[in-house]
Amino acid sequence: MRKILIDQVVDGMILANSILSPNGKVLLKAGVELNNSYLKRLKLLGISEIYIEDDISEGINVLDVVSEETRQEAMSIIQNVMISLRNDSGFDTKQVHDIAEKLISELVANRNVMVNLSDIKSLDGYTFAHSVNVCILSIILGIGMGFNMNRIKELGIGAFLHDIGKVLVPMEILCKPSQLVPEEFEVVKKHANYGFEILKKCDNISTISAIVAFGHHERLDGSGYPLKLRGESIHQFTRIVSVADVYDAMTSNRAYRKKLQPHEALEYLTALSNTQFDSAVVAAFKKHVAIYPVGSGVMLNNRQKGIVVKNNQNLPTRPVVRIIYNEYNQKLNDFYEIDLSERLNLFIIGICQL
Repeated sequence: MRKILIDQVVDGMILANSILSPNGKVLLKAGVELNNSYLKRLKLLGISEIYIEDDISEGINVLDVVSEETRQEAMSIIQNVMISLRNDSGFDTKQVHDIAEKLISELVANRNVMVNLSDIKSLDGYTFAHSVNVCILSIILGIGMGFNMNRIKELGIGAFLHDIGKVLVPMEILCKPSQLVPEEFEVVKKHANYGFEILKKCDNISTISAIVAFGHHERLDGSGYPLKLRGESIHQFTRIVSVADVYDAMTSNRAYRKKLQPHEALEYLTALSNTQFDSAVVAAFKKHVAIYPVGSGVMLNNRQKGIVVKNNQNLPTRPVVRIIYNEYNQKLNDFYEIDLSERLNLFIIGICQL
């Protein structure tokens, strides 16, 4: 399978990964033959890329670090939590604990798999998919940094609920299809305080998890909010979640801007490492998140183009690539694979569409 732009899809192509609705239900199941009707619907949802199966990507599998069923369940739970809170009702904290434990269990089992975030987010479902992804990324970092299971669970719950305060932000501001003006941004910034107030009243949610919601926009140099905390005064869990939060936000399409590629988002985090973001967290993040995700089209410095087949965890900028086009942009009759960790004269110069 490989990822392509929705505008490149033609009738008859086969969908490789299921596409989920905002509440975690399957909109289109993997294996369906795509047609104009499906494509029109996906575009209306703001989906810009999908995974397809075809001859040039045969045998390439993009493995999510959690099962489709668990991702569906997590998205459904976070949506139900937010709906309940918008309706001035409490939420089921047991469900939150249960899904955190299920995610941890699957991620521990897949601890050596590099993250290729393969979910395709609709614009409407951004908040729910984002909460799940930030939770997954934060748990992976907790595992990688050697936390015990109790700490990982506290971290995971805080990450899962980090944006819960947005239920008290007016929908017309949250869903505005353009950049916020300064006054609107000041309203949005209050979600950190709101989230802390909501969670500290929940008997089964720890204070540390509530602190994550409060401080995930703090930055090491004091440029964040709500308290402009600096350095070690920012809780370690908060420093972890802030990296996961920024990465997933930057690699997601929004109504007012296009997403960055994973390597671009990682370059941004690296550039601000030790000024805004914890350098130890960013270093751990880069060990577990694929810079060039499996299924991506890439161009090499010799102008050949291909598809990433496998990541090398110890050399993340040097994956295994299946060469599809030669340096003259001619499609090869016989594709072949090269391991960039063994071919040091070759390297990736950018993402491309095949």
